[in-house]
Amino acid sequence: MNGLRRKDRAITKDEAIAILNKAEYGVLSTSNENSKPYGVPLNFCIINNSIYFHCAVEGEKIDNLKQNKSVSFCIVGGTELLPEKFGTKYESVIVSGEAEEVFKQDKQNAMEGLLHKYSPEFIDQGIKYIQGKKEKTRVFKIIINKITGKARTQ
Repeated sequence: MNGLRRKDRAITKDEAIAILNKAEYGVLSTSNENSKPYGVPLNFCIINNSIYFHCAVEGEKIDNLKQNKSVSFCIVGGTELLPEKFGTKYESVIVSGEAEEVFKQDKQNAMEGLLHKYSPEFIDQGIKYIQGKKEKTRVFKIIINKITGKARTQ
């Protein structure tokens, strides 16, 4: 976990993974063939230390991923303003990696992982929903090459 300016706020890889697991959404950053950046918030889940997300069958992020698989993904966990200290309690994680589309069982597992994360009370209905949307949905996996996290707790 190098590259942090504030080494005193660095967290371990396990702590960073835990923060990723409890985050509601993250921001995926890609770039196009002209190196123009594009960031988009999205839902995700973690399976076997990889980040999975779903999307429509076409769009800017998919166009960018065709040109360049390298991505950055970040989340901001819990925050609390500390006005008297002119600061904020926070936790954040940044991941660098490569995104690749997944298919068949890997795609099904990812869609079910999203279902368990975001709709755990509706698993049976969710499985039926997935079946109806599977052909209209693409699923990608971010293979984590580097993970950096930091937090301010006081």
